[in-house]
Amino acid sequence: MSTNLTAPVDQSPHHHKPKASRAKLSYPKVLLIISGSLILLSLLRVITGANNLTESGQYTAALNAAVPIGLAGLGGLWSERSGVINIGLEGMMMLGAFSAGAVGWQHGPWAAAAAGVVGGALGGLLHAVVTVTFGVDHIISGVAINIMALGLTQFLAKLWFGADGSAAAAAGGNDKQSPPMPDMPTFTVPGLSDWLSSIEQHHWFLVSDVAGILGSLVTNVSWLTLLTVVVFVLSFFVLWRSAFGLRLRSCGEGPIAAESLGVNVYRYKYAAVVVSGALAGLGGAFLAIYVHIYQDGQTGGRGYIGLATMIFGNWRPGGVAMGAGLFGFMDALQLRGGGPTVHALLLLLAVLLVGLAVWKLRAGQRPQAVISLVVAVLLAVWYATTDTVPLEIVGVAPYIATLLVLSLASQRLRPPKAIGKIYRRGQGK
Repeated sequence: MSTNLTAPVDQSPHHHKPKASRAKLSYPKVLLIISGSLILLSLLRVITGANNLTESGQYTAALNAAVPIGLAGLGGLWSERSGVINIGLEGMMMLGAFSAGAVGWQHGPWAAAAAGVVGGALGGLLHAVVTVTFGVDHIISGVAINIMALGLTQFLAKLWFGADGSAAAAAGGNDKQSPPMPDMPTFTVPGLSDWLSSIEQHHWFLVSDVAGILGSLVTNVSWLTLLTVVVFVLSFFVLWRSAFGLRLRSCGEGPIAAESLGVNVYRYKYAAVVVSGALAGLGGAFLAIYVHIYQDGQTGGRGYIGLATMIFGNWRPGGVAMGAGLFGFMDALQLRGGGPTVHALLLLLAVLLVGLAVWKLRAGQRPQAVISLVVAVLLAVWYATTDTVPLEIVGVAPYIATLLVLSLASQRLRPPKAIGKIYRRGQGK
């Protein structure tokens, strides 16, 4: 049956119209982009003296910042590929973080991770019941889950962690946080880690920069980070290389056509939204495990950022990973480097905008080219006339980067065709 799904699902009234060809990113192109990015970062480090740009500590922090956002974005991808919008990712992350804190201080970090998955999955199940079974608007349901999760976690924190005379309070818990939990184990590749670190210290052009980046991947890496990488790879193969994934995606493209071929659309939507919540819950658990406690307000809007990375990634796992990595890099940069390091990025952004202006000009889009060039000149002047960036701008730098990337990527986005639409069983008859 899976081999016959593609034809009916892809049919549309506009199928006969010719479509403009879109260049695909082949492996050589991806490698070229990565190489060019490394060279630009190396040049920027040499010119500005901002060594934080390629230090191993910078990328270790970026990786830790990217994991919860990437898991939330991947969760959104699972849900929206089935046609269900999941604005409730933030609330599901809250439930995951709280569940991890509630279990972790007694049973350790691995039990905390499992509890986070269960807590997030329960939030996903509630979203599926409300949207799939009862047909409530997806946006309304997601917002309601976010509000409910915030109130529920605050209430339960007072009840479980801050109650007078309780074991949790005696262990260090209070109304706003759980008792501390043990460390999550990390792994380091012996020999290779020290060798890369020694090369990084020389600050050689490109060689030391690559060594710093690779060193972050083999030094004190959390096992949850490795698990996240495995989850991303598995998600790709399940959603794009299996009959299950084909049927699930058909529910987001054309549920009526999928039902006509015998697909139980409700079942696949339920599975996708529950998995979505579980992944978001694991992201929330990572936040609690990383700092050893659950804290009120710990997610800090990362569920919404995860949703943005999903859109930037064009509803593909690789794109989600790239978006999460970008935000993680900027987040770590503003925390570790501060104003001077973010100031160095002004020069990089100016160069990239000049390149964008040339590209737009070749494509015949003169207004966009002029705007890009003007902004590039202003950024270059800002860089040349200042030595640092105000702390207020440093703090919002990750969000500005997210908005810029989304605005540039908006023209190539292609969401599932039936996303957000209320589906009732048998409506095609």
